[in-house]
Amino acid sequence: MEKSKHYLHGGDLEAIEKTYAIPREQLIDFSSNVNPLGISPKAKKELANHLDLISSYPDRKYISLRQKIAQFTGADFDSIIVGNGSTELISLFITTVRPKKALIIGPTYSEYEREILLAGGRIQYFPLKEELDFQLDSEHLYHVLSEDFDLLVLCNPNNPTGSVLRHKELSDIINFCKNKNIYVMIDETYVEFAEDMEDVEAIPLTKQYDNIIILRGISKFFSAPGLRFGYGICKNEKLIHKMNEIKNPWTINILASFAAGIMMEDEEYIKKTKELIHSERKKIYETLLAWKNIKVYKPSANFVLFKLLRNDITSGEIFEKLIHQKMIIRDAGSFPFLDTRFMRFCFLLPDQNEKLLKALYEIIEK
Repeated sequence: MEKSKHYLHGGDLEAIEKTYAIPREQLIDFSSNVNPLGISPKAKKELANHLDLISSYPDRKYISLRQKIAQFTGADFDSIIVGNGSTELISLFITTVRPKKALIIGPTYSEYEREILLAGGRIQYFPLKEELDFQLDSEHLYHVLSEDFDLLVLCNPNNPTGSVLRHKELSDIINFCKNKNIYVMIDETYVEFAEDMEDVEAIPLTKQYDNIIILRGISKFFSAPGLRFGYGICKNEKLIHKMNEIKNPWTINILASFAAGIMMEDEEYIKKTKELIHSERKKIYETLLAWKNIKVYKPSANFVLFKLLRNDITSGEIFEKLIHQKMIIRDAGSFPFLDTRFMRFCFLLPDQNEKLLKALYEIIEK
């Protein structure tokens, strides 16, 4: 079986259904890192009651939505830009700043590399070291950044390693880059899942530094990847203005802009999500720590990475065994610096997590 099949994940349900002849509604998807509670009940109700909105054009400046984002994040209203998912904003930012040479902290999301290369830039990876449990070696980073880079890209918490940078370390890195005229792009897709979010998020630093842009969205925490909505925070007014100038109008449909604002106001849903993920993360991490045939890396988001210590089985083979039990987890061998010993899965509902752990234990530990 070709290797690429092992890298299928939740975004590829159609391909999985076709490849394995398993109806997608029967699959339990541990690969897409999406909130298992589903969409916010408040947003679902309000969307159903406001479907007539589709007869109207969205506000070109998305003023109401940006006001709600400002209230939700504490960011300055004028520093907020919205887009069709964080992917559009990555593209807009890269197209605007045109980095000649970027340093990407990896392993991580492949879209950063793609957009930089499309814009004519060069990339170099700064690998998180396995022997440091994929935690960042800041001093080594400073040494590398003394070269001719004009952009640093990092995901925090990082996908797929689950490692995290905290406020003091982030501040030092951004300050170092500021002194060397280096932009910093921080992807905070998973930050709402962090247990101590206030010590992880970088949005407060945007009030102090104008060389950073922070990207977020509603795909993962708010379980709404189909709405395609993302937003960026950046104090640099000239940069935000240029990005808005080249951005196509109305890239966010009116239902997405309406629902996104409602989701951010659903405090009960947000609280329930955090409680569920924090509880399941602790339980699953402690369970995996006791296993003898894997090494598990401490998670800080809603997923966990582990490494097989056995040589007689690969992540691809485990993927195959699980898919026939109608469960999907991520073979992490497609990420830079990882290989076929690494796997990642996200936290779903307690009974689903228990089912996966039981299946994994039978495959790996027995």
